[in-house]
Amino acid sequence: MLEYNEITERKYIVFEGEPYEVLDSHVFRKQQRKPVNATKLRSLLSGRIVEHSFHVSDKAEEADITKREVKFLYKNKGEFWFAEIKDPSKRFKLPEDMIGAPSKFLKDNTIVDAMMFDDGKSEEGKIIGLKLPIKMDLKVTEAHPAVKGNTAQGGSKMVTLESGAEIQVPMFIKEGDILRVNTDTGEYTDRVNGNSF
Repeated sequence: MLEYNEITERKYIVFEGEPYEVLDSHVFRKQQRKPVNATKLRSLLSGRIVEHSFHVSDKAEEADITKREVKFLYKNKGEFWFAEIKDPSKRFKLPEDMIGAPSKFLKDNTIVDAMMFDDGKSEEGKIIGLKLPIKMDLKVTEAHPAVKGNTAQGGSKMVTLESGAEIQVPMFIKEGDILRVNTDTGEYTDRVNGNSF
C-alpha cells in the first residue's frame, strides 16, 4: 500500500477498482490543515482523466502491472496489430484509443512494452496499454524546402515522418533525415543523421 505522499508521477495505482497512472501530484498544506496530495490520474482502461485529492489518512493500492515485449506489425482501419515476440503466430489487435497519442509514432516491426494488469481473470493478465520508448528515431518522408526570410514563425516548419506523424522541426531538416522524437511530448529532440549544413 502507498501512503498519500507516495502517490507520485509515473506510479500505477488501483483507484475505484481500476488501474490508473498518476500523471501529476502535488503535496501541499492549506493554512492550518493537514497536508493533501492533489493528483491527476489517467484510467489505463478508458483513458479518462480525473483529479483526486488524497488526504493524510488515505492509502492507495499499487496496481499489479507487468510489462511484456510485443512487436507492432501494422495499422489497418484504426486497428493496431501486434504479435508475441516468442510466438509470431499469436497475433492480436488493440484499438487506437488504448494506445493514445504515441500511436502516431509507431512504425512497422517496432518492439514495444505491452502493459498487463492482473485482473484475476486470465493467467497472464489483460493488456491495458502500451509503453513506447521515450525517444524513437524516425525518418522524414516529406519536408518542404526552407524558404529564405521565412523566420516569422521562429524558423520552424512541419514535416511528415515515416510513421505518418507530422511534427514541427527546425528549418534545416530535409527529407531523408533521421530525427529523434520524444514520444511523450510528440516533439523533435535532435537530428540523428543528415547532411551537415
